[in-house]
Parts: sequence; structure tokens; C-alpha cells
Amino acid sequence: MRRFIFASIAALSLVSAAFAVEPDEVLPDPALEARARALSKTLRCMVCQNQSIDDSNAPLARDLRLLLRERIKAGESDDQVRDFLVSRYGEFVLLEPRLNEHTFILWALPALGLVIGGIALLLALRRGKGTAANPLSAEEKRRLQRLLEGSDVKKM
Repeated sequence: MRRFIFASIAALSLVSAAFAVEPDEVLPDPALEARARALSKTLRCMVCQNQSIDDSNAPLARDLRLLLRERIKAGESDDQVRDFLVSRYGEFVLLEPRLNEHTFILWALPALGLVIGGIALLLALRRGKGTAANPLSAEEKRRLQRLLEGSDVKKM
């Protein structure tokens, strides 16, 4: 019985996102519908923000799915549809921003962070080697010995 309940909950949780695209939105041509679904998975829901319009149940996501399908039916290419939506909503509508002069910093910062972190790590390792090899001077050794002997007397 437990397995049945667990399987039912798992199945329902997997299916819930599939109901975002409503039956009245689906295009009659399977090839066009496949293009629309693939394209809608790359576009961000402006309400949910980290969800594609294909997965979102928000009214704006539905409007964007319908707009996308209208433009595909009109014969526009995927790039034309994407360019139209970017011109209307900005680069933020894309789940994966394009590489251009405005988004270059988004793509470069992780690599730059790795390079700077690697350099800092190498410098820290080099500095660490130098400090471990410096022995105590004769005066420091005598002073340490006196401190250790003095602490033994206080304990007794």
C-alpha cells in the first residue's frame, strides 16, 4: 500500500507541469507544435522568473505561448520569434541570455573568478612554504624554554 501511495504522489508531481500548456493552445500540425514547445522551453515566464513559459501556469505565460504560436503559424522562424519577444520584453525573457556586448560580463565573470581564485590560491601556497621553513632564533628558543619551565612550576 505504501508503494502505491508513493508511486501515485511521484506520478502526480511529474505530471503537474505538463498541464501548463492547455489543450486549446496546441497547434494542429505536430511539427509546428514541436517547434513551439521547444521554443517556449527557452523563454522565461516574466511572472515566475525562473520557470519557462512552457512550465508556467501564469496568465502572462499563457499569453506568451499563444503569441509564440501565432507567430510560428504566420511562418516566422524561431530566431524571428525570439527576436520579437526580446525586442518587446528585453533580454531577460531568454532563460539563457545570448552572448553579446551587453551580456558578455555574465558569461565572463565565472571564468574570470576561477582564474583569479586560482592565482590567489597559488600565491597563498607559495607564501605558506616560506613561513614553515623559518626556524626559531637562539633567543626565541631560550625564551620559549623559560616560559615552558615557568608554567611547569606554576602547575605544581
